[in-house]
Amino acid sequence: MTTLSAQAGEEENKRAENAVRVLKEIMMAPDKAIPKDLLQNAHAIAVIPDVIKAGLVVGGRHGDGLISVKTRDGTWSNPSFIALTGGSIGFQAGVSSTDVVLVFRTQRGVDSIVHGKFTLGVDASVAAGPVGRTANAATDAQLRAEIYSYSRARGLFAGVALDGSVLSIDNTANQAVYGEGITPRRVFEGGLSNVPDAVVDFRDRLEEYTAR
Repeated sequence: MTTLSAQAGEEENKRAENAVRVLKEIMMAPDKAIPKDLLQNAHAIAVIPDVIKAGLVVGGRHGDGLISVKTRDGTWSNPSFIALTGGSIGFQAGVSSTDVVLVFRTQRGVDSIVHGKFTLGVDASVAAGPVGRTANAATDAQLRAEIYSYSRARGLFAGVALDGSVLSIDNTANQAVYGEGITPRRVFEGGLSNVPDAVVDFRDRLEEYTAR
């Protein structure tokens, strides 16, 4: 049992490291990526690296990532592990995987996450997010959305439509990292011990990149 838990923990640490890599690469090109003021005002941010295009399933997609929520004191929570499945993500020609980032603009979207599973565009409105130094270029349709969605392939970031994709809490991964019986709400509220460095790094990077 210990060996299996250790292996699962190693796998999730790698997932956290990949999410941190995506965050770093996003912030290296602020003029062509997610507006910083949008990130600063977010209620939650999800990063799903390497979403895979499933060739055997029409329109099928799957990716594993992390999500952190803004706490009452304005800091970022420990991340919960999540999975993104289904939906139609705009892959570039010849690209079989892409990084996906979701920026939650309302508390309602965050509450949906805590309940464990929801469908983008059904349980929470979603729109392709604006790209650039500020969020001023957002259209009226985007401004009404609860979640901004982005994808990146070959180093280029762009807003992307994700209607129909299902975002769900990965309880197995959470328990492998945080311990048995740990709920998403408990993860977000804090007070957990022995949090792996890679997971802490994801939270700390969000703090760094959204500092005013």
